[in-house]
Amino acid sequence: MTETGTRTEAIDATARIARRVAALRQQRGLSLEVLAQRCHVSRSMISLIERGESSPTAVVLERLAAGLGVALASLFDDDAAPPSPLSRRDAQQQWRDPASGYVRRNLSPANADSPLQLVAVELPPGAAVMYDSTPRQTELHQQVLVVDGAVEVTSGNEHFRLEAGDCLAMRLDRNNGYRNPGRKTARYIVAIAGR
Repeated sequence: MTETGTRTEAIDATARIARRVAALRQQRGLSLEVLAQRCHVSRSMISLIERGESSPTAVVLERLAAGLGVALASLFDDDAAPPSPLSRRDAQQQWRDPASGYVRRNLSPANADSPLQLVAVELPPGAAVMYDSTPRQTELHQQVLVVDGAVEVTSGNEHFRLEAGDCLAMRLDRNNGYRNPGRKTARYIVAIAGR
């Protein structure tokens, strides 16, 4: 991908996230102040994100998702896309975390009526992302399947090293993180479901 293409993709992702966060907050009848208290993100930062003037990190987006009662993958949905049971590769939304450089691509069909979401992740060599848990209204479960490379996963006080083909199930009710200890990009699939 060219630098111009990457920049355009980042602008599109920022605008999509801005619309989605604002829509979810309004659907739930939450003020900026209430959402800020729920997710421990400042009111001014949420306002910047909703206006598309800030490119939030994965950690900030996870906090917003928890405060809005959705999975992180839901923040990348496009409300304007018609519901469909099919997700074509060229239509799958991709986003790069400005802090860690990891790339996530939503595999699941946009706006599908399904409790399951699939996400493909590419974690650069040496990169790490650590999510701090915040209270959720809905219990979320996820499974991580490593496709290529190795990933060190932290879930609360537990630590796991996953190699290609390994799959780990965990609840999203505690701090969790991912680190690539290798010299090549690690690729993994995340399946997320609510109960």
